[in-house]
Amino acid sequence: MSGGERKQAYFAKLAKLLEEYPKIIIVGADNVGSSHMQKIRKSLRGKGVLLMGKNTMVRKAIRGAAENNPKLNAVLPYVRGNVGLIFAKDDLSSIKKIVSENRVSAPAKAGAIAPCDVVVPAGPTGMEPTQTSFLQALNIASKIVKGQVEIVNDVKLIITGQKVGSSESTLLAKLNIKPFSYGLGIQTIYDEGSIYDSSVLDMTDDIIAAKFRNGVKNIAAISLAIGHPTVASLPHSIIAGYKNVLAISLATDYTIKQAEQLKKYLANPSAFAASAPAPAATKGAAPAKEEKPKKEEPKEEEDEDMGFGLFD
Repeated sequence: MSGGERKQAYFAKLAKLLEEYPKIIIVGADNVGSSHMQKIRKSLRGKGVLLMGKNTMVRKAIRGAAENNPKLNAVLPYVRGNVGLIFAKDDLSSIKKIVSENRVSAPAKAGAIAPCDVVVPAGPTGMEPTQTSFLQALNIASKIVKGQVEIVNDVKLIITGQKVGSSESTLLAKLNIKPFSYGLGIQTIYDEGSIYDSSVLDMTDDIIAAKFRNGVKNIAAISLAIGHPTVASLPHSIIAGYKNVLAISLATDYTIKQAEQLKKYLANPSAFAASAPAPAATKGAAPAKEEKPKKEEPKEEEDEDMGFGLFD
């Protein structure tokens, strides 16, 4: 197949995918080899289709498809750098999980930009005592234990975004540490005309429900503050109105059914107080018996004193 035929076949395939699939995941493909890419494609079978290609060809195909579906123009600004497209129809969260799981460990090559911090753990290194000078050059404290070099403390060797030096790369290779992992990185989501960040896929039903509740609370608070009734503020307005009616009923002779019990209590609180200790007495019989003699003895003494005083 000639170069022109391959281009036509690629355009036809991409145009078909753009027409068939309503969702597109734009992924970064830095440091991802061809064998690794094939493995990811196999993992995505039945859930999505991964397509790589030159950005100029991808943009041209998208512009052509946008004539029938103008929403696709939203994808164009994100087709830059070393990126690929994953076409999907349904569950994007499961696709993100597959992509995040398909990562491979890699050594820290000299000149590479570190995607994460690299910490060399304390402990034996397996290196011969003659190599202590190598560690000293990197300002790593070490000691000789049982004929091998041992690192005294954990050392942060490389910081995220820092270029890996030859010394750091050599040390990590000697320690057989592969600190980096590479794979497709999800950058942006296109969903039937909408563009959003990949972090949206991490949201669970509980998180969405919590955000919705907070939104309803804010709407209710604003509605109550400006005096504009809404569905969110209506329950609060009804409760506030009920409290006002109840207060008026208690302050006047006008009685409503909901205020009858409160009015009875305010009119004769002792009746409610007398009935309250009854259950308490049954639960704590012992304390009740102790209190009665204490109350009765003084009364009997007072009665006797009063009687003698009268007769004298």
